[in-house]
Amino acid sequence: MDVLAWNRAAAALLTDFAALPPARRNIIRLTFLDDAFRAQYVDWPVVARECVAVLRMESGRHPDDPDLGALIAELNEKDADFRAWWADYRVAGPRQLTKRMRHPTAGELTLDVQQLSVDTDADQLLAAYTAHDAKSRDALDFLLRWSSGPRPARASSQP
Repeated sequence: MDVLAWNRAAAALLTDFAALPPARRNIIRLTFLDDAFRAQYVDWPVVARECVAVLRMESGRHPDDPDLGALIAELNEKDADFRAWWADYRVAGPRQLTKRMRHPTAGELTLDVQQLSVDTDADQLLAAYTAHDAKSRDALDFLLRWSSGPRPARASSQP
């Protein structure tokens, strides 16, 4: 779940990955250890448990990966929820997900997340976030306009 590349929309929706050191550009690490990133998920426990299940699958596929081992050790040390969920041995692979987010600028969004495999490297995925409904599409459209230049005002009580 290391973020290797992103576009302007991903930076506007999730976080400014360019502002993070490359070693910290990891979705699971951010989900557990970055308070602002964590707060974006309406159903954080559901998302976080899914992250743990994916991490467990990857640790089975790559048991000798030192970076993966270091990430697991860091999360075990720093987050009680991670420790508890890691102990339940749930395993899951990439799949289509629906995530409800609370973006500080765009408001609430429901997004479908498709994780597509890369044929040339089985360890890489392309994640595509798309709007689940019209309200979320409007919020994503606003977010893209907002991130492209001068910041337009957004009313907090939009329908």
